Amino acid sequence: MTMKKTRIISTLLLALVVLVVKAQQTPGAKQTQPISIVGATAHIGNGEVLANATLVFENGIITAIGDANTPTKGTVIDASGKDLYPGLIALETSLGLVEVDAVRASDDEDELGDFIPHVRSQIAYNAESKVIESMRPNGILLAQVAPKGGIISGSSSVMQLDGWNWEDATVKADDAIHLNWPSSFSRGRWWLGEDPGLKTNTNYPKQVAAIKEFLEQAQAYNKASSTERNQVLEATAGLFKGTQSLYINADTQQEIIDGVQTAKGLGIDRIVIVGGTMAYKITDFLKENNVSVAVAATHKLPPTEDADYDFYYKLPKLLSDAGINVGIHTMDKANFQTRNLPFFAGQVVGQGMDKEEALGMITLKAAQMLGIDDHYGSLEVGKSATLFISNGDALDMRTNQLDAAYIDGRSLSLETHQTTLYKRYSGKYGH
Repeated sequence: MTMKKTRIISTLLLALVVLVVKAQQTPGAKQTQPISIVGATAHIGNGEVLANATLVFENGIITAIGDANTPTKGTVIDASGKDLYPGLIALETSLGLVEVDAVRASDDEDELGDFIPHVRSQIAYNAESKVIESMRPNGILLAQVAPKGGIISGSSSVMQLDGWNWEDATVKADDAIHLNWPSSFSRGRWWLGEDPGLKTNTNYPKQVAAIKEFLEQAQAYNKASSTERNQVLEATAGLFKGTQSLYINADTQQEIIDGVQTAKGLGIDRIVIVGGTMAYKITDFLKENNVSVAVAATHKLPPTEDADYDFYYKLPKLLSDAGINVGIHTMDKANFQTRNLPFFAGQVVGQGMDKEEALGMITLKAAQMLGIDDHYGSLEVGKSATLFISNGDALDMRTNQLDAAYIDGRSLSLETHQTTLYKRYSGKYGH
């Protein structure tokens, strides 16, 4: 290699290092003094609203919440006329796994293989992602980071969105295994001259049988005391011990019923349906089996040509009214779109759902699905001080303007690449 080429490569590497250093975020420092927030309207997350509230937190934990007569401690923040919320929780995301969709080297959401439960999203999580940085100004402070590939994709982990690294960011490791249930319909491949319409998937029984066979092997392996270790089957142990949930991506009635019955038949009790387009038609079945549903983002086109134009707008309310525990996820391979999570919930308010109930779908109910509701999801004494102050309604994109946010009591920076550009061009045009 010539000296000139060496200098060019060295210069490029130096430029890359500078860019990376510039992109690095500095997580908030550990809370050292009590903080009291006074005067805000507190949206608890469990359906309750407390006007003119006082909330106190110390060492990252909420120690008091009550009316204006509640004693304050430490630094007092006057939030009069503003709203106080628990941190929003995003389900089934690719946050930290994808930085640029078109750059394969920055995409860790989809690994090779069909049955890969041993793939762990936790250790692939990039805490310094600029995408993650852009979530916090909208109040999204926690996320379930999930792999997307194959039939059994691997395990997700719950992460807080202000960490130095994946170890620091982890709230709950390997909370669930993710299963992509086969579609009972197939769509004609128009480029091969086939009818582009929907038709029965003739391979569906064979695909379901393959899933059953794998799960039966996994159950048998985890029951036996085999001396020969199988890393793939071992990764499913939590499903049968009840320490992990099974998230089943399924949409039609048949797919949902087949998926749930297969899991229940093998002793897997903790089940969440992801998507659940037609789940509203089998709510009795879902209640009988204690199955929650993480519905797709409401900002989405109708699933079929003859479906109501507002189908996805009202689906969460249809399920909730039927007594189903409902959360919202932000579409397949969701990444940047996750920042719109509060507005997906706001869309359901427009369909007649109570605003506090809609908030619950992205706070406490989401926390219950993830098994972290003892620490997160609502503003209650003894829970984590993971919360934010907004100038207005957090579910309305016009008034979701954060003044401050905290994760485990640590004050967060709300600056992002987008806010930097906003300030830059506001200056240019004199605004």
